Parts: sequence; C-alpha cells; structure tokens
Amino acid sequence: MKGVQQKSKETVTSYEGRPTKIEGNPTHPASLGATTVWAQADVLDLYDPDRAQAVTTSGAIKTLDDFWNALNFALDSVKPGGGATLRILTESITSPTLLAQLADVMQRFPAARWCIWDPLNRDNFNTNENICDFSKAKVVVAFDADFLYAHPHALRYARDFSNARRIIAAEGARMNRLYVAEPTPTITGSNADHRIAVAAHDILPLAQAIASKLGTTGLLKKKTNNEDWIDAVAGDLKANRREGVIIAGETQPPEVHALMSEMNAALGNNGITMSPVSPLVLPANRLGFRELVDEMHRGAVELLVVLGGNPRYDAPADFDFAAAFEKVKLRVHHSAYFNETSRHSHWHVPALHFLESWSDTRAFDGSISVVQPLIEPMYAGTSAHEILEALTGQSPRTSYEIVRSRWQAKNQVPDFEAKWRRALSDGVIKELTPPTINSVGPASSLNASTLQRFNPSTSNLEVVFRPDVSVRDGRYANNGWLQELPRQFSKLVWDNAALISPQLAKREKLKNGDLINLTFRDRAIQAPVWIQPGQAENSVTLALGYGREVVGRVGLGVGFNAYALRTADALWFGDGLTIRKSGGRHEFVSTQQNHDVHGPRGILHDGTFEEFTSNPRFAQENKEHPSVEETLYNPNEYPYKGYKWGMVVDLNVCIGCHACTIACQAENNIPVVGKQQVAMGREMHWIRVDTYYSGAIAGPQFTHQPVPCMHCENAPCELVCPVGATVHDDEGLNLQVYNRCVGTRYCSNNCPYKVRRFNFLEYNNRLSPTEKLVKNPDVTVRSRGVMEKCTYCIQRINAARISAELDKRTIGDGEIVPACAQVCPAEAITFGNINDSQSRVAQLKKSPLNYWMLGELNTRPRTTYFAKLRNWNAALVRSD
Repeated sequence: MKGVQQKSKETVTSYEGRPTKIEGNPTHPASLGATTVWAQADVLDLYDPDRAQAVTTSGAIKTLDDFWNALNFALDSVKPGGGATLRILTESITSPTLLAQLADVMQRFPAARWCIWDPLNRDNFNTNENICDFSKAKVVVAFDADFLYAHPHALRYARDFSNARRIIAAEGARMNRLYVAEPTPTITGSNADHRIAVAAHDILPLAQAIASKLGTTGLLKKKTNNEDWIDAVAGDLKANRREGVIIAGETQPPEVHALMSEMNAALGNNGITMSPVSPLVLPANRLGFRELVDEMHRGAVELLVVLGGNPRYDAPADFDFAAAFEKVKLRVHHSAYFNETSRHSHWHVPALHFLESWSDTRAFDGSISVVQPLIEPMYAGTSAHEILEALTGQSPRTSYEIVRSRWQAKNQVPDFEAKWRRALSDGVIKELTPPTINSVGPASSLNASTLQRFNPSTSNLEVVFRPDVSVRDGRYANNGWLQELPRQFSKLVWDNAALISPQLAKREKLKNGDLINLTFRDRAIQAPVWIQPGQAENSVTLALGYGREVVGRVGLGVGFNAYALRTADALWFGDGLTIRKSGGRHEFVSTQQNHDVHGPRGILHDGTFEEFTSNPRFAQENKEHPSVEETLYNPNEYPYKGYKWGMVVDLNVCIGCHACTIACQAENNIPVVGKQQVAMGREMHWIRVDTYYSGAIAGPQFTHQPVPCMHCENAPCELVCPVGATVHDDEGLNLQVYNRCVGTRYCSNNCPYKVRRFNFLEYNNRLSPTEKLVKNPDVTVRSRGVMEKCTYCIQRINAARISAELDKRTIGDGEIVPACAQVCPAEAITFGNINDSQSRVAQLKKSPLNYWMLGELNTRPRTTYFAKLRNWNAALVRSD
C-alpha cells in the first residue's frame, strides 16, 4: 500500500509503512512544494546501517531502562543545589514543545544552565532577522549571502527570486537585477548579473562605501576598490527606492548586518520588501558556549546532557573542548550516530530519526508544523522530548503524548481535536496557538568576545571557513548520496579541498591536487588545493564537515578536518593565514573537466536582457534548428495521435542547486558507486548539472545547465543497438528495455549528450537489509551489465495514465511531475504533453528563447532549453 504523510515543510511517500521519498509540501509557505538536497538525502539516513542501534555505556550495550535509572540517580545528586552542577548543551532548537520542556527543566533546577552550540549558526536563533520578499524586488544586493541555497528560507527565496527573472516573450518583459560581493563562488553569486570576488574582511568597507553614497553613514574603516561596482549599486538602489533588497550573510559580523538594516530603512524597503521575523521566545538560565567550556575546565559541571550535535569534533579549536569534556563527572550524549562526542561520553543514547518520532518545528518565516512519524523506530532509541521529560521528573510518556498534550494545554477549546487533525492533514498549523514557556531569558550567543568582528591585519592571506555544500557541518558525512553529489563548481566528489584563486595558484606555483601546509593562529593542517575561478585573490576557503574520525563506513577518513584551524574569534574568516607547498599530491575526482563551451557547437546559448527585448533577431540567432533539406532523416515526424511528452529547462531561472540530481537518485534507485568508480567515468546519475564559465577567469560569469536524456526524436542511440534495447514508443519516449540489453554500450558511444549510464559492477548486491528498504518499488532495480538513463519518470507517467483511464479522461496538464521538476525550488523544469497546445510545456516551446542543445546534429530532442539572459547594468557592461 502506497501512502503520503506530512512532515513539516515536506510530504513523504511511504509503501506499507516504509518511507522511500521526501517531497515538498505545496501548502507550506516556506517550501511551496520544493525540497533541498539534504531533505532528499534524509531518507537514506533513516535506513543507514551505521546509525546507533543500542544504548551504550563504556562500550557495553544497555537498555533504555538502565539509562533512565542512571539518569535519575544523577539527578538526585544534583538536585540539592538546585541543579547548580547540571548543564544541558543543545543545537539550535526550533521546536516550541522542546523549548517549553527546557523551561520546565529550568524551573525544576533553577541553578542549572542551558547552552547552545551550532557550528553553522552565529546567533543560533536568527534574532533581528528579516524576511525578504524577492517577488517585489527590482534590485537585490547580497553581501556574502548565499540566500538561494544555504539560507534557512532558501526554498521560498529561490522561488520568488526566480519568478522575478522568468521570461517567455519580449513584450512587456521585466527582470530583476542581482549584485553579489563574496570571497568564494556560491549558488547565489553564480546567478548574479554583476558579481565581484572580494575578501571576506573587505565586505564591511565595501558596504560602508555604498552606505556613504546612500547618505546613511560617513564612517569608512578602510579604503576599498571596485569603485565602478559601488557606484552602479548605489545608483541602482537610489533609482529603485522601496523596490530593493540588501541582504548580508550570517558569516559576516554584526556591523555589516547593522549597516544593511540602516540602508534598507533609508531606501524605504522596510515593510515592503523587508519584514521582521518574530523571534522565538526562549527559556531563561542560558549561558554562552565559552562560559560552559570554562566551567567544565574548572570542574564545576557534574552532569552534562548533550542533545544532538558533535561539539567534540566541531567546537572552536582554541576552546580545547576535548580536555574540558573529560573533566565532567557524568557525560550523556543523545544523537542518531555514535560519533566523536559519543566515544568520550559515559552514556550514548540513540536518537530517533524524524521519520520515527513525533515533534513540532518552526520554519524561518514563523509558520509551525507538527512532525509526524511514518515508521516504527528501527532501533532502540528515544527522542529529545522523552529525555527532557525525564529531566523534569515526570512519568515516561511517548513523544506523541508529550507534543499533543502541550498543544492541547495551550488550546483548551471544544473543537481542539478537529483543529489538531486539520493541522496534521495540512502540514501547517493555522488555527492553534503554540506552546509557550514559563520563563524568558535574553537572546543567546557565543558571548560577545567570540563573535566574528572586523579586524584589519597586515597578513596577505585570509582563511575562509564555509560549511560543505553537501555534508554541511559533518552531520551528512556518512550519506553516500551527498558524498557522491558533485560539488557545484569544482564538481569534486568524495572530498573537500582548499579553494584558491588562479592568481594565488600562479604566484605560489600550485596545481590542482598539490598538498599545502596551512598555518593559522599557531595551528596547522595539511590539505590539497583546488583552483577555483571566481575566488577572491588572497582568500583560501576551507570546507567544514570532513576529516571525521568516528563515523560510519561511508564517511570515515574522507577529506581533512578544517575545524582544527577554526577559532572562536575567526568562526568564518580571519587574517594571518600562511601556506607552504609540501611537495605531496592528492588525487581528486571531478565529474566535469571542461567548463568552457563557447564555440561552434550550440550547447549553451546566452545573451542579455537588453538584447532580447531590443533585437528582433535574437531568437533566430540563438536557435539552431536545421533546415529539412540538410537532413538525412525522413523530414516527416511520426504522427503522434495521443500524448507527445516533452520537457523544457529554463536556464534563466535554474540556480544550479543540484536538487534535481539527488531527487532523481532517490526516485529511480540510482546506486552509489564510490570514488574509484567515479574516477573511471562510471558515475550513475541520470541527470547531471554542468557549470560553465565565461569571461575573465578571475571574475567569470557562471551558467548552470541540467542535462538529462534528451529523448531525441531522431535518437542516435536507437540506430546502433544490435538487440533493440533502446527504442521509441508511440508517445515519443526513448525507452530502455533492461531485459534486452546485452551491454555492448554502442548506444552510449553514439550519444552526443553523454547521458547514458552503464552498470559495470553489481552495485546493489552489497547493500544491507536496511539499505534495501530505501528502494522505490515502482522502479526496477538494475543489475550488472545493463544500460540505463533518464526515463522522464515513466513510472509517474504510467500512474497518471492508470488514474486517468479509470476516470475515463485524458491526463491533465501538470498532472505528471517528474522527480527533477517536483524538487526544483525555482520551477526551472517543465514537463507535459506537447500535443496539448494549451499546456505549459507547449507554450514554453513557442518562446523565442527556446532552443535545442546541439541542434545542428538534427537529433530533434524532446528536452529543450531556454537561453540564459543576464540583466546587465549599462555602466558595468563587460568588454569581454
């Protein structure tokens, strides 16, 4: 039995109680039906055989009852002093119920303290943040802010931003303009009309220079370059008052954020394109992370309960958390994986996956959802709700009872049950008031002394710390889907690197894969370099989340640990880095070797918004449909009398997030093959996202291009298959008949798009029993010796066909949504019936922006593209 269940911003497909695919919840305002790469990969973590499976203490397996007894005994010893020696350490919390429970713990133990440590969140609770409305913004300026990918509200931001760039016809077309300043290329920066690569410590003076031209401040700490860019940005913002957005990333210090607020206020953006976010109401009795570590060093903490996270791995290097941790009398760690912190804890308690337990959560925009489980817990474990319930001394209850009782206590109305059930059905709570806490404290932080601040230095190099775009802070290090997902610019897999600029590489005589010694604040590590076009000249970017020592078999020993250099006063960047070539080499694996496609072949078409609106020949110059007189094929296409499926990929709105790649992997049972096989060109992804550079290598323009199977009408693969394994059907689909395939690979050799994948090895026979549960039963699991490729999600086509035939109707437009299109936050992929002249895909194919990739080959692909347009400021038009 197949079912769908709601989970916060997502819905989850389940087969007989077995979750297999996570999708976005279309009714949730923060996602609008899209998902991130991490949400797609979360289902793989559920079935990970390396998850913690039993309660342990000193390496011995115990029961949950043993832990409850030990915890109660420890609480009895700290209770006489009001809990003065009790400390609770958590990650950032967005659950109203969990926060209310923490407040209850602090009431029972008034001398206890609660601390937050999240290595990726500076202020932990996003206080003083704003919601940006990019649908109303004509001009967007981002200072080191990856709001399209890494922001908590990125899904909604990507949708609104992309809609403001969506163009079909030239008549009445409008397009926003994006300026970005950042030290290392990001998804947001790659979509900018005008991007400049500047050091992270130069963002503040750059912002000050713009603010001074806007008349909001006269203070300049440092002279900056890029005067033309500054003048253009200031002029555009002035010309579009009340229709702009200025946003800074959380990697920047408070001074930059304060300046952003001043500029937005001065331009009249507040209340129109900028709206404040209601802050979370937080319990009292909080202390900073540095204070907690100091107390641990002094031996003042007897009982430390760590809920989630991995502070022994990712705490600032100068805190010496490891030594302080050993001085705590009783250490309890609650997490889904046995990790570096677990190894040095007295008790490790497995945490339930969110698909196994009830909870609630608050999105960035303030909307709240109830998290609902889809499967019984696979291993012995418990939830954070149940641990906090034990700390308050209450009788054990299930997570469902805890969450529901909190909401019912706050909403004592006769129709509570009806409203509760509607909330569970809709996935968003609209009619109920969330649980509140009994004691409120000030905003939490690392302490003022540990926040990133502007600190000029005479050093020539700065180090920049960023979470890896796939494994983040390290929590996804054991996820094979994410490890094998090519990084967005380097296309590296199974690795992190020290990203350096081409200028720095030339100066230091470095090549890709050269090992260098990096020294920062008297700490040193060794890392391989990767030369990244668009990197700030004197900035070296290190990706966090690698070099794990205690993790599952997938992530163990992969990459280097950048946390070893990260200090509390340089959480995101700092001056004073030195590098020295060591003489060693590291072998990287990248899935894309050529990033320049501007030449005689029509792979990528691009232009400017001005050209599109002013030049009536733009369409003809950007389309390469050959004349029928030149073709060797029958010029008369097969007369499709029923459905005629096709796809359009809009490069103008595609942000290059790679969500389509991993959604396709989850939907179509695509295996993980490992670094060695990828190095041999045997990656199995059915849809890849190529990234191309144009212009100067120091500051190139970026273009991302998703490439699935083209489903060519004149398919070169079909002509050469000796056994008819690749054939056309009467709806225009290029089918792959697995049972016929004998593995000659002629079809792959003859495919000009290189989108066919061959199973060289039996990738699925090594799976554990739990890993097999993630497979989608609607899709065949392929074996060794079989060619495979994108099918337009034919299983979804057939499901819609069955439903339509039962209702005696035709399949409606939008009724079939392939996995790649469903996940896309920018709605860059459109699929449908070309024979339906009113369908969206048919309308898009009539646009002058629509073109065939490699159209001169006369393959006549069913997948077409929209040309990439850039809305350049005339004052900054590039000479190249």
